This record gives sequence, C-alpha cells and structure tokens, in this order.
Amino acid sequence: MYQDFNQQFAAASRQFADTAAQVNRLALENAEKVFGLQLATFEENANAAFAFWGEVAEARDFDGLKAVLPKGVQVARENVERAVSTGQEAFGRTLKTNEAIAQIAKAQVESASAKVQAKAEEAVKGATKSRK
Repeated sequence: MYQDFNQQFAAASRQFADTAAQVNRLALENAEKVFGLQLATFEENANAAFAFWGEVAEARDFDGLKAVLPKGVQVARENVERAVSTGQEAFGRTLKTNEAIAQIAKAQVESASAKVQAKAEEAVKGATKSRK
C-alpha cells in the first residue's frame, strides 16, 4: 500500500517538476525576447538623440538653431513611436506566452481530473463488488 502511494507521489512530483521547468523555460524565453526588444529600441532612440544633439552643437547662430528645431521634434516623435511600438510588441509576446502557460496548466488540471475520476470509479467498483 505504501509503495503504491510512494510511486504515485513520485510520479506526481516528476510531472510537477517537468511542468514547472516547461513554464519557466517559456517565461525566460519571453523575458529574453522582451528585454532584447527594449534594449534595441533604447539603442535606436539614443543614437537618434545623440545625432540630433550633434547637429545642435554644430549650429553656430540662432538661424541655424531654428533650422535644426523641426528635426528635434521629428526625432522626439519617432522615439516615442518606437517606444510605443516596442511596448505593444512586448505586451503581445507576453500575452502569447501567458496563453501558452495557461494551456499547459489546463492540460495538467485535465490530466489530474481524469486520473482522480478513474481512481474514484475504480474505488466505487471495488466497493460495490465487496458488498455483493
């Protein structure tokens, strides 16, 4: 009796560990991709900002500064657009990852429910046989 319990417990523990490893792998892959996206966006925004500030530094008079000002607005707008786009893409990736994790959890719950149902039916059959 104890051996059956130990085997069931060991199998359940193995299954839990495998599932946890799979979920962790998905979460880490997502974090890596999102971090890469954000880092690339930060790099692009920094390059654009430094290029603009280089042009501002080259302006020698007020007219030159006035000529560079529209480009500064354009750089700021593009930086915001990149940041928003990256945020949306990161959100979409995270949403897909969470859906995959939810599917794994659903499969585990369904599997556990099926096993419990089978054991319950087996116990009921054993109880009805012993009464006869």
